[in-house]
Amino acid sequence: MNYIEFKNRMFDLGCFNIHQVYAWKPGFDRNNFVRWAQKGYIIRLRQGYYSFPEYKGKPDFAMYFANRIYRPSYVSLHTALSFYGIIPEAVVQITSVTTLKTAGFTNEFGEYSYKSISEDLMFGYNLKPLADGRALQIAKPEKALLDLLYLYPFYTSEKDFEELRLDDDYLQNEFDSNLLNEYALKFENKSLEKKIKLLINTYGL
Repeated sequence: MNYIEFKNRMFDLGCFNIHQVYAWKPGFDRNNFVRWAQKGYIIRLRQGYYSFPEYKGKPDFAMYFANRIYRPSYVSLHTALSFYGIIPEAVVQITSVTTLKTAGFTNEFGEYSYKSISEDLMFGYNLKPLADGRALQIAKPEKALLDLLYLYPFYTSEKDFEELRLDDDYLQNEFDSNLLNEYALKFENKSLEKKIKLLINTYGL
């Protein structure tokens, strides 16, 4: 197999898996994956998933790959809150939620963490267009915050919420408190309801 032919076929996918390769070339020598990765021609994202080094310089592709290498999933939690500018910290780990089991992967694009939720809580995300026509599945701000409070049990006091340092301007001007409450009801979780009341009291929503 000629690498140039391979790259011309797979590059536009951005992220590809071995099943896509075998669907194209059933006799493909899987040793090529190892050789080409060692030479830096391709980048291993996780077992069976690869990309090309050219994508390392493209904005938001690290998050896009989070959607692709563990599905179904969408970017949420701290990563989504940082993406919208709701929390001040730049987030190194890319956090997502999934209906699959909790998992994590590390590769040249970053550190990926997936938290498990039930299938009936797999809602509240948008498709954000990327520059080249692809789309990123990412939680709406309200759902990202609910996912965070639901999955992380240590937010239990006004002090804990203050330490999140949520952006007041965003909360007052862009955050949809009605949507937050609407989504919260779908969780049917008393503990989460108490946290929402604390959040509202802390930030005056």
